[in-house]
Amino acid sequence: MYNINCDVAVIGGGPAGLAAAIAAKKEGAEKVLIIERDESLGGILQQCIHPGFGLTRFNEELTGPEYYSRFTEEVSSLGVEVLLNSMVLEVNDSEKTVICVNKEYGMTKVVAKSIVLAMGCRERTRANIVTPGTRPAGIYTAGSAQRLINRQNIMVGKKIVILGSGDIGMIMARRMTLEGANVVMVVELMDYLAGLTRNKVQCLDDFNIPLKTSHTITKIVGDKRVEGVYVAPVDENKKPILEKEEFVACDTVLFSVGLIPENELSKNAEVEICPVTNGPVVNQYMQTSKEAIFACGNVVHVNDLVDNVSAESEQAGKYAARLAMGSFPEKEKEIAVKTGRNVRYTCPHKLIKSNENEKVNLYFRVLAPEKSVKLIARCGEEIISSKKEYRVNPGEMNNLCIETAKISGNEIVIEALKEE
Repeated sequence: MYNINCDVAVIGGGPAGLAAAIAAKKEGAEKVLIIERDESLGGILQQCIHPGFGLTRFNEELTGPEYYSRFTEEVSSLGVEVLLNSMVLEVNDSEKTVICVNKEYGMTKVVAKSIVLAMGCRERTRANIVTPGTRPAGIYTAGSAQRLINRQNIMVGKKIVILGSGDIGMIMARRMTLEGANVVMVVELMDYLAGLTRNKVQCLDDFNIPLKTSHTITKIVGDKRVEGVYVAPVDENKKPILEKEEFVACDTVLFSVGLIPENELSKNAEVEICPVTNGPVVNQYMQTSKEAIFACGNVVHVNDLVDNVSAESEQAGKYAARLAMGSFPEKEKEIAVKTGRNVRYTCPHKLIKSNENEKVNLYFRVLAPEKSVKLIARCGEEIISSKKEYRVNPGEMNNLCIETAKISGNEIVIEALKEE
């Protein structure tokens, strides 16, 4: 077995892994290694040729390739090592090893002082949501269709129905329209948008593509190729109202029905998993329940902006390096972060109070859309951080900045309160 030793091993060469590796190197880790299963770095951003990236991080609008290339250039200049064409099979916390299969070396063992999980996420498919009907050609996830058209120059269809108003689905509605296809409609089960409002405006409204909320596809019809779908409104329990079902002719169906963090490696390493996000439970250092394993990006929770992924991943890389070098903050107390009114989950899930007074950005999603809300973090009855928002929506992340020195007690509660 081929052996490699390093200070920090990063699994995944997408935007999360790139940012984590750069931060680890800048923090002083001597040897940082990125392990990537693809033949090149960049991850999902390689197929995201649309603009909209980097607005908060670089104060300019970039395409996906432009965004990740800034990181790959820095990876190269800093001397971060890269192992491409390598599929990771196992992460062992007690031995601090990563076992992978490499195209050139075969079975490879990487021994590291700390490990960063940055495997990203995958799409939910038709099978995940159990959509009835036949199994003809012309059924894709939005991401797979994006890869085919943007990287392989393959047009997937001419008359499209998209299920789900996730960001990839809306972006593909625009992309298919620009390529000459007719996007008949975007169908959304919930009564609110699943993605960013800006994508609805730029991708649906600007191209007059209808969005049907509180609707779903009840059946896919077709023999060799999709011939159409049945679409029906849903009641308050999300059950289709079949007597109002209508047939919509199309030759292609794209599914944009959510993302699932890639956590098979995390689970096999017995990392504690959050039941809401299906990603690792982490503290503000992005450290998991296993001391030497850190996690970042969409493998922890599905973010709305790649800029947020980069910021969280820098934390993971920085503190993975500090652990490797023996300068990790000394824990004085562990603080649980709890969800209160209209908050679905938070990240990080807990905070470490150390001898260092820190400012922590705590990210969270709400359960339901609301206008005129006040976001608060409280310890008991004392509010330690707050800000007002004109509106909140489950499709968009919110955040509060918390100073660890202000924390009293053993827990913080995050809430979105309705203002009168």
